[in-house]
This record gives sequence, structure tokens and C-alpha cells, in this order.
Amino acid sequence: MSRSERPGRHPVHAASGHPLGAARPRQELPADLRLVAPALAAWGAAALAPGLPPALAAAAVTVCLAAAAAVSGTAAAARRRGRAPRVTLAAVLLCAAASGAVAALHAAAARAGPLPEAGPGVVTAEVTVTAVPRLARASGGRPGAVLIEAEATSVRLPGGARQSVRTPVLLVTRPERADPWLALLPSTRLRVTATTARPVPGRDPELTAVLRATGTGPPQVTSPPGRWHRLAGELRASLTRAARELPGDAAGLLPALVIGDDSGMPPDLTEAVRATGLTHLVVVSGAQVALVLGVLIGPAHRAARAERGGLAPRLGLPLRATAVLGAGLLAGFVLVCGPDPSVLRAAACGGLVLLAMATGRERAALPALAAAVLLLVLLDPTLARSFGFLLSVLATGALLLLAPPWARSLRRRGLPQRVAGACAAAVAAHVVCAPVIVVFAAQVSLVAVPCNLLAAPAAAPAVVLGWAALATAPLCLPLAESLAWLASWPAGWIARVARTGAALPGAEAGWPGGWRGAALLAALTVALLTLARRGPRRPLAVLAALVLLLAVVRPAPLPRVLTGWPPPGWRLVACDVGQGDALVLNAGGGSALVVDTGPDPAAVDRCLTDLGVRHVPLLVLTHYHADHVAGLPGVLRGRDVGAIQASAVRDSPEQAAFAERIAAAAGVELRPAVPGERYRLGEHLSWEVLWPPSGAGAAGLAANDASVTLLVRARDLTLLLPGDLEPSAQRQLLARHPGLPAVDVLKVPHHGSARQHPELLDRLDPALALITCGEDNRYGHPAPSTLDALRAAGATVLRTDVHGTLALTADGGIPRGHARGHR
Repeated sequence: MSRSERPGRHPVHAASGHPLGAARPRQELPADLRLVAPALAAWGAAALAPGLPPALAAAAVTVCLAAAAAVSGTAAAARRRGRAPRVTLAAVLLCAAASGAVAALHAAAARAGPLPEAGPGVVTAEVTVTAVPRLARASGGRPGAVLIEAEATSVRLPGGARQSVRTPVLLVTRPERADPWLALLPSTRLRVTATTARPVPGRDPELTAVLRATGTGPPQVTSPPGRWHRLAGELRASLTRAARELPGDAAGLLPALVIGDDSGMPPDLTEAVRATGLTHLVVVSGAQVALVLGVLIGPAHRAARAERGGLAPRLGLPLRATAVLGAGLLAGFVLVCGPDPSVLRAAACGGLVLLAMATGRERAALPALAAAVLLLVLLDPTLARSFGFLLSVLATGALLLLAPPWARSLRRRGLPQRVAGACAAAVAAHVVCAPVIVVFAAQVSLVAVPCNLLAAPAAAPAVVLGWAALATAPLCLPLAESLAWLASWPAGWIARVARTGAALPGAEAGWPGGWRGAALLAALTVALLTLARRGPRRPLAVLAALVLLLAVVRPAPLPRVLTGWPPPGWRLVACDVGQGDALVLNAGGGSALVVDTGPDPAAVDRCLTDLGVRHVPLLVLTHYHADHVAGLPGVLRGRDVGAIQASAVRDSPEQAAFAERIAAAAGVELRPAVPGERYRLGEHLSWEVLWPPSGAGAAGLAANDASVTLLVRARDLTLLLPGDLEPSAQRQLLARHPGLPAVDVLKVPHHGSARQHPELLDRLDPALALITCGEDNRYGHPAPSTLDALRAAGATVLRTDVHGTLALTADGGIPRGHARGHR
């Protein structure tokens, strides 16, 4: 009998596998779940109460209180007999009643006052900024709006007197210059003239109203921000200054890693971070709190012991003084990063750790998480409906409950301790959070776990060095820049991991969205975990790894064999990118001519990936509107793009500057289209630039009328791609090209709007008409009159808003359409 098999040997030592036992024996006790049920009851009540009628909410609270009183009496009798439960039902009912009452009162206060009942007129309001302003994504060729969370303190309705209020609002403004608005700090008081609108039901339950500022000038400040908010703003700005000159992606990514400020991240990097499941690194959460506190107190599980780490024992600070200093550090952390749900959850857990350290109690992570949830939901019931708060709590719970046993299981299979812990943590957080993410993303990342394993070691040095740069920047900017330069190395590594992972063909898999899709994914995850636990583990692991590898790499024949897409011999594909254009013309061998990119980088990237397009010798941007160019980062992601050709008219300037900036960052030449130019790709694809004429800008042509127009020959099909030409430009096109031939396929100008020139349609006489527009778009595209005209001309009409992504093939020179449907 071996030494490890001797009877009476403690399981901790027996499981170590070492003849002498575990070097650092630690007995795993059952998880302390006493506070979990009250916390969940409070969370559920706070989530449900605002949606109930006030009378029903009051009745539910009363019933809970009465039931708690009845149960308390029963529990007292049981306690006298020595059989009292560890968690009484009375505590659960009391927490539910308290949370439901607070949430119902909060909702009633939000619905009260003049703003919810205000009509469409203009109001004058005094508001106090409560969060750092942010810039919304641009759309439709217009610059993005500035969004400001605020609290309205007084309102003057049309023809009425001034009324004092205290209600949360969202201020939306589209100023000529966004910088003065984006520079506003929390606690700043403004006077705004605005129209009112109701919040979108279910999206922003904490808001009373949306205020849309009527002016386009700078903000009218009535009171400056407070001293502490000014200090926090200066610290945030100092970090941005220190990181401004960093190379590559580090300039925008470092502030996001340190304080959650992702405003400087390029859109393609933001999308890559999302696709690889690294968003938690750029949203301040428990990891950042642990790192910041860890500098002071060392590892949290040793914070109250004699062998505690960090700076505190080296400075000779006693436990209580360390806890007080740590509380100040946490307060500064929240002040600088802002009171986002994940920040509040992490700070509350950190505060409970410090409280346990100061009082000499043993730290227990799960009760601390449950207590933090209970406390925060009672203080701010709107967190109960926050996806950010839900994801933060789920990820932390997975790390506490699932990751430790999974890590032990991996260690028993021979993995080193650190590798086993990292793998278990990444898998646990992903499988728990993925069902929630699909509710609003309708995507599942297949590379999240390996990307997190590769990026996680770089997060700690980037955050610690970044905070050091933030703290020293106001005192010595050169030192801060040096620290930021050091932090740029791990930050740059994280960016490379994100970009490389997102560029893989199968980085994401489509999945049904909404709560039904979430339930389906959760059930599948539970089934797979059960199978992995009970089945033959080694063969099953090898098979799962092989399937995942094939799904991520997607070797060229596999997608077509499994999905039948794209159809053999495809000539052109109109990608389903919503309200916009993105056309792909097959040049063979994984190469294609791409015309426009649509408004969404993810959508056009997914379309090109599904087609197996790896090389784009030329990308044509017909004109500088966001629904044609905003998806540019998606085309560039992971592909070799030879050059970009665009309209010579830089309208709108913001989108032109955006395209130039993205192209320059990717090292791709951007040049104007020249009429009369002819091109050929491979043996079967050629085209000629017909429009716009030279000097289009001087002639006063607007963006749509200056759309690059191509006459394309794809094997035996002739196609005309006219961008968004309006009737006047269509007439000039006919006059300039009197010999314009009939075509097999017409991409209908301007998404099938009513503004068409009938003579152009008569001349072209297309057999098939493609209309690219978004489902249920607000422009009414396509117009019924245009559809009638096309059908009267004998054209078959295919629409991306109805059919989804469309592919064209040919049968004896006759175009055939193939619809894939919406994804």
C-alpha cells in the first residue's frame, strides 16, 4: 500500500498526490449560501416591482410582510426546539418586501412630476450632469449625438410656471462642436431648452424623460462642477494626455483598460474586443478593483493575516488604518471611473473585504458578493434591470462557485496550478455570461476562452502601470508618459489578441437572440457540461476540441458543404447590412471587388467571411454617407485590401475624414475615382467607371449625385451599380453616355426611393432589380411607385429587407437570385 493510500489519511493530503501530503493544506468548506436567497429575492422584487401597477405592488409588499411575520413566529417556535433553519424564510420575505417597496416608490417618483406628462412642446430645464458624457455612433451621414445622463432639478413648461423636480433624464444634443459638451463633468449644472420624449419602454427603466436640446451651440453652464469631480476629471484627462502619443492601438486602449474610457478606441478595435469576449477588460469591474487594492493589501485572502502582502505592512500600517486607507482608495476609484453598475458591484465587494479586515472577521467571498448585491439593489433598485450589473454578478459568482472545483479537476489531470486556474476561470465566466449576451447580441463568441487566456496575463501590468501613470501625470507628465509607454506593451498585446481572434473566420457564431435564445443556449450548456462530467472524458474532449477548431478556422470547403452558401458560380452578393449598401463581386480564388461597406462593420465582415473572401484588390466607396462607408473597418479586418477608390466629393466631411483615418491606419491607399477608368480582376470580372464627371465638386454635385457609378461585366452578366444617384444625376448620366447598354442586373439607385428617372429604367431594361435597404426602415424604402415601375418594366425584384442576403448566379446569361434570409 502506498503512502498516499493509507487509511485515515486526510483527504486534503490524499488528493495532493505527494507522499508527504499537501505543502499548504487547505480544507475546502461548503460554500456559505445563507445570504444568497435573500439577495436573489431582493433582486427579483426590484426587477418586477416597477412594471406592476402601484396598487398591485403595494399588495405584494403587504403580503410579503404578513408572510414574514407569520413565518417568524413559526421560526421562533422551531428555534426553541433547537431546529431553526440557517436561512429563515422570513429573511427572504423581508428582503423581497423591502426591495419591492423601494423599487415601487422609485418608479412612482420617476413617473410623477411634469416631465412624463409633457407634450411635444419646448421646455426649459435646469439639469445636473450625473455621468461623463459620451458620443453616440454616427448614422446616416450625420455626426453622432452627445448623450448626457443628468438629473432634472427644475422645469418650465410652455406657458407655465417653473416647477421644482428631481427626476433622472437623458439629455441628447447634436451641437456644431461636440467637444464643449463632451468636456462636461458630473455635478455641472446646465440650463437647456429642449423637446421632451418618453424613454424607450424596457430599455431605460430609470429614466423619466428624454430631453432633445433644440440649439446647436455650446452648453449653458449655470454652476461649475464640484471640487472632487474637477479633480477626477483632471486625472482622467491627464491619463489621456499621457497615452496620446502611444503607438498603435495602445493610445485608445490604455484609458479603457484603466478607467473604462473607451471613447478613444477605434470602431474596429471596439468590435474586435467584443467579438473575442474581452469586453470585461475595458469595462471597469472586480479585476481592476482587486489590482488597485492588491497594491495596498496584497492578496485579499491573506489581508487579515500576519503574512499579509502589499504596501501596508511594509509601511507599518495596522489593519484598521489599512482598511480606512483602502476605503479612501475605493472612493477615489469610483469617483474617477464613474458609478457604472460593474464599478459599484466591485467597489461594494471590496468595501466588505475591507470591513472584514478591519473587524478581524474571516473573509468569505460568496457572502460578500451576496451582501453587495443586496445592499446595492436596496440603494439603487434600477440596477436590478441592468444587463451590466447582471453580467458582473454572474461572472463573479462563476469565478467563486464554478472555477475552483473545475480548476481542481484540471490539476488532477496534470495541468499546472496556474494554467488550470486560468482555464477554469475563463471557461466558467464564459459559459455563465454567454446566455445573457445572446439576449441582445444574437452571437456567441467561439474564441472567447482562448483569447481571454492569452490576454489575461497582460491585463494586470497594463492596469497597474496605467494607474501609476494616472496618479503621476498631474505631478510629472514626463514620468507619467514613461509609465504609459511601459503600459503600452501589454495593452498592445491585448489589442493584437483581439484583432487576431476577431479576424478568424469562425470567431462568432450566430444564435437566436432574446430570452428564448438565452434559455436554449443555457440548456445546451448544461447538457454539454453534464455529458462532459459523465461521459468518456478524453475522447469527448478531443472530439469537442476538433469540432471547435473546425468551426473557428472554417476551411474553405466546409461552410459550403454544411450550409450550401454561397451558391456555386455566384457572380454578385448583396449583403444584408441593414439600411445601406454592401455589394461583393466574385473575382475567384477568395478575391472580390467590394462596392460600399454598409453602416455596420460586423455585418459586412460576417458577409465577407461567409463568402470566403480573403483578398479585396479594390474597395469602392460610392459616396461618403455612413450607410455606405461606416462598415469600412469590417472589410479591413483580417483581409488584404489593395486600394480604396472613392467619390471625389467629400460630402459629408465627417465620414470622409473617418474613411481617410481608417484607411491610413490600415496602410491602404485611398484615391478618387476617375471617369473612364477600366479595370479587370481575373479572367471574368471587369468594369468601367461611368460617373461622377471630373470637377464634380466644383459643379456643386451633392453626395448622392456624385456617387461612383460602375458598369460591370461578370462572366455572362452585365450589371449597373449607380450608388445613390438622384434623378438629376441619372439624367446627366444618360446624356453623358448615350450608348449606355441594356443590363441584366440593376442595383436600384438610392435604396429604391421614389426619386427615380423613368428614362434610365427604360434604357437599361433590367431582367433583375436589386434593392438594398433595411427591414422596417424609417425612410419608407423601397417606394411603392418604384416597385410598380420595376415590375411594369418586367424586372424581377429582389430586396434585402425581405430576402436578406442575396446572391446572383446565371443560367445561360439569365440572372438567378438566391436568398439566404436574415441572420
